Amino acid sequence: MNADANDRVVMLSGDLMFGSRVKSSAERAGWKFYLGGRLPDGDLDDVRYVIVDLATRSGVVDTIVAQCADRCANANLIAYGPHVHVEKLKKAREAGIPRVITNGQFDAMLSTMFD
Repeated sequence: MNADANDRVVMLSGDLMFGSRVKSSAERAGWKFYLGGRLPDGDLDDVRYVIVDLATRSGVVDTIVAQCADRCANANLIAYGPHVHVEKLKKAREAGIPRVITNGQFDAMLSTMFD
């Protein structure tokens, strides 16, 4: 995917260590980055990815699909979590999150995700 200079990644996570890795990857590709516990206020038309960390933010699963549809409809919504958290991964799929993957899968795709 070729990023416009104004494209943004929103990561909903409380994991500052992994969040910094995602931030580095996004910024290296020229993307803006936001890390927080919920979608940021304001215009979200520039958001291309909403990434949900199921280990620290699984509480947003019930509402995030509708929020993204309303506020950043062009964003790719991804949730990831530990492979041992089977119920959280299942709940995310059942909530309608289009791409639910394990931490390992997310980590493997991170190096080229924003290219």
